[in-house]
Amino acid sequence: MSENARRTRTQARADASRSSRRRRVAVVGTVFVVVLGLVAGMVWWRLDGNISRLDISGSLASDRPTVAEGPLNILLIGSDTRVGQDSPDAAQVSGARSDTTLIAHLSADRQHVTMVSIPRDSMVPMPPNCDAKVPKSEWPVQQFNAAFSLGGPACLINTIEGNTDIFINHFAVVDFGGFRGMVDALGGVPVCSPVAIDDPKAHLKLAAGRHVLNGKQALGYVRVRYTEGDGSDLGRIKRQQAFLSSIVQEATRTSLLLRPDKLYGFLDAATKSLTTDEDLGLGTMKDIADSVKNVGVKNVAFVTVPVETYPEDANRVQWTAGADTLWQAIRADQPVTGKPKPSATPSATPTPPTVSPAKISVVVVNGTGTSGLARQVADALRVQGFARVTTSSTEDRPNGVEVVHGTGGAEAARTVAAAFPGARVTEDSALGDSVQVVVGSGAPNVVEIPNRLGNDPIPTPSVTAPAPSGSIEARTADQDICS
Repeated sequence: MSENARRTRTQARADASRSSRRRRVAVVGTVFVVVLGLVAGMVWWRLDGNISRLDISGSLASDRPTVAEGPLNILLIGSDTRVGQDSPDAAQVSGARSDTTLIAHLSADRQHVTMVSIPRDSMVPMPPNCDAKVPKSEWPVQQFNAAFSLGGPACLINTIEGNTDIFINHFAVVDFGGFRGMVDALGGVPVCSPVAIDDPKAHLKLAAGRHVLNGKQALGYVRVRYTEGDGSDLGRIKRQQAFLSSIVQEATRTSLLLRPDKLYGFLDAATKSLTTDEDLGLGTMKDIADSVKNVGVKNVAFVTVPVETYPEDANRVQWTAGADTLWQAIRADQPVTGKPKPSATPSATPTPPTVSPAKISVVVVNGTGTSGLARQVADALRVQGFARVTTSSTEDRPNGVEVVHGTGGAEAARTVAAAFPGARVTEDSALGDSVQVVVGSGAPNVVEIPNRLGNDPIPTPSVTAPAPSGSIEARTADQDICS
């Protein structure tokens, strides 16, 4: 055999060997991917199976607020009893207590997250016996946290939507028992207590200063109430907000999403303690998490609904005018910290109005005390085809804009509300056929409605509504936990 022939055979054997190795590597790689996919599928199936789901659609009010396109409002409920654990019926969850209630507002552009804490001792109108069919004008005033005890998430959502005109897209009930595992999966969470804590009911004893708490200690820390500060729910809310800020900071610092071992432990503990609506599965949660992954801790804000002492009971509170300012900001998809952002659309409604402005009688009520404001609003409506517009005034000083309609006037009110971004729409059966626009402090200028008549431009405003009354105090997730 010639030298060239031997080289050719040797090269052929080497090429065959390399090809075989490549095939083996390819086969092993393929098997690895398949196995990994199966494992991931099993993990996903297990995590998704951990979540309890509750169908409350049949118990929600029929006149819910308009669904805004883009923003998301998720109701988070911290409870000492897992809803649906013994029965799938929300009405059967008697005795379950909502220790903590937050509304997580995710802006449409996913650049801001606002976490709103609602004090459990707030006195607010509530549907009697959780019957959402009863007109809101007939709702008695009750303590806010009674809603969950009486009727579960549905009653709580009806109460919140009825008092804020904010649509709740999803809800999640978090059992505080599973909360411990979430903290342990993070390896503990730092806290800062300005004073020593010794609370037998919370099973917690801490010296003043900084500490890293494990799950059991953290559970006690967020529930301390009677032996620290003034014993009010407001003090506890401040600690909870600082604690949540610390969790956000810790999850970011430890790169939780890049540590499969820690991430699985965290998600396993979290999902075991969750009860959600039927549409909030693990896939939806992942999509939501992906949409806000670039928000940044400085754009996560924690705020408490502004309250004052309830006149009839010094141990209870009622919402102040600042609460109206807060709800208006949420409805208008505005951050509660920093400068307001421009509205994404000129209309406050996601779908075109169906009633022509020519068919609507409007009464503009000036609730600001600023001379000429009602006339200016009326002129801006008339130029768009509202032919029957009158003006009035009131001694009341509300915030924002409220559009009030009578029975059967919801569609007409939608046409009017389209001219006022962030307006609150309510019903008053005694109003009749006209639509009333109450213009308060902080009211926006009139904008064009989608179904306007005529082409004349809206007159340039010469009068501005005064700044809204009440203040909103917020902390961001990047603040030092001792602040």
